[in-house]
Amino acid sequence: MDHPAPLTRLIDELRRLPGIGPKSAQRIAFHLLKGSKEDALRLSAAVGELLEALRTCSICNAITDREVCATCSDPARSDRIICVVEEPHNLVAVERTRDFKGRYHVLHGALSPLQGVGPDELKVQGLLERVRSGGVDEIILATSPTVEGEATAVYLSRLLKPLGVKVTRIAMGIPVGSDLEWADEVTMAKALEGRREY
Repeated sequence: MDHPAPLTRLIDELRRLPGIGPKSAQRIAFHLLKGSKEDALRLSAAVGELLEALRTCSICNAITDREVCATCSDPARSDRIICVVEEPHNLVAVERTRDFKGRYHVLHGALSPLQGVGPDELKVQGLLERVRSGGVDEIILATSPTVEGEATAVYLSRLLKPLGVKVTRIAMGIPVGSDLEWADEVTMAKALEGRREY
């Protein structure tokens, strides 16, 4: 069924968002159509402001509305340990633990030659400069347990170890609350590899 051009354009734009398929895009578009003009304008303004008001932190590359993000300007956090993540939203997962009290560095991606993402496309130089300036004891590589995330961790490890800093990798394996019966061989191997004394 053909929709009017403005509705089709909105559906097409919504489909470009991650996790939104054709049916979800259509459902969202019709929901917006049922709402008031004020609701649509508020949404439009929020999206516009998102791009105008936000930037990356000049130290760690996290998303912020200031020159330096809240984490980097927090005096209670330690400069001696830096957790490296792929994307800004990965910080949320680490912060939810409430255990990490160090600093972050956001790469804005992972190595993926097939998608044209090489070392020059990642924000690595700032991390190297932070380590070279001294005061950093440990780098935690918290990249995803994917082929790209593993390749990125190996690449960073090779760059960082010669600088005299301890480089660690987050443990991977069986999620809490799951059953061993459902673990695939790679997950089980990672769990055994990352075991610790109890």
